[in-house]
Amino acid sequence: MAKADPDFLTDVAQLREIVGPVGEKVANKTIDHIDAICATFISMSPYLVLATRGRDGLLDLSPKGDPAGFVDVLDDRTLAIPDRLGNGRFDSYENLIADPSLALIFLIPGHTDTLRIAGEGRISRAPQLLARYPVNGKEPRFVLLVTVRQAFLHCAKSTVRAGLWRQETWPDSSRVPSLAQAMVAHGKLALGVAEMQDIIDRDGKTRLY
Repeated sequence: MAKADPDFLTDVAQLREIVGPVGEKVANKTIDHIDAICATFISMSPYLVLATRGRDGLLDLSPKGDPAGFVDVLDDRTLAIPDRLGNGRFDSYENLIADPSLALIFLIPGHTDTLRIAGEGRISRAPQLLARYPVNGKEPRFVLLVTVRQAFLHCAKSTVRAGLWRQETWPDSSRVPSLAQAMVAHGKLALGVAEMQDIIDRDGKTRLY
């Protein structure tokens, strides 16, 4: 039998021995619904990241964005997120059909706190629901309905440390590989990077909604 590596933590007791118990203020900040505080935060957020779990057991993260307030609070336990055109993979929706568990983190540009929500998701095609969220006369093809089980505001330490909203701290991104480069390399595509970039540029102009 292999000997356990003492450098790895293998149970919660080991973790808590190092970091200490959860403080009462932090432990008690979680609620099981959307109150006025959470609803206001959601109404100001143009961007979220959606976490789901695939059939292979791997977690998936997908960014979602639209003008602030694009996520609709239907009631204190239900959110509606209209679908917009993307890359066509629909990883999140396929995952939710297999496992409805999800989590969301909402961001507001310039604001350092974040909002975390966990619950379950259902994919709706109800005509009256689709009709509520048109853009440029186009209704979404689906609306993701989120049943909220947990919600809480997350402190600003990570965004402050990252300098996320302070442009003077941003790294020079000129050396960051482009999506076109990644798609050609990772997908072993026959077309060149410039051709792939043209496709991406056209897609961004014609398929935003």
